[in-house]
Amino acid sequence: YFDRPSAPERLDADEAEEIARSLQDAADLKKGAVRYAHPEHGVETEDDAATARCYFDRPSAPERLDADEAEEIARSLQDAADLKKGAVRYAHPEHGVETEDDAATARCYFDRPSA
Repeated sequence: YFDRPSAPERLDADEAEEIARSLQDAADLKKGAVRYAHPEHGVETEDDAATARCYFDRPSAPERLDADEAEEIARSLQDAADLKKGAVRYAHPEHGVETEDDAATARCYFDRPSA
């Protein structure tokens, strides 16, 4: 039955081994791609001896900011952004004035009846 002319071609041991290695490489590449694309899955290991240290708790790690320092830095950055906005408004009067208050209205000084 397997020696008939229409029978599928048989693979020898070397070819079958090469195909198995190629399929295993493809499966490993897929596993790596899934790990890269989905970091939320976490890391799984089967080695009990595999351990890691926390990067942020090492002795050479930069000091962490407490809440007061972080708040002070945030305020300073906000002040700098406000100063920059004021400087841009002063240097570029062609941009015009923008307001977010719908009740803010003004009359033109030069179009008044007593002008």
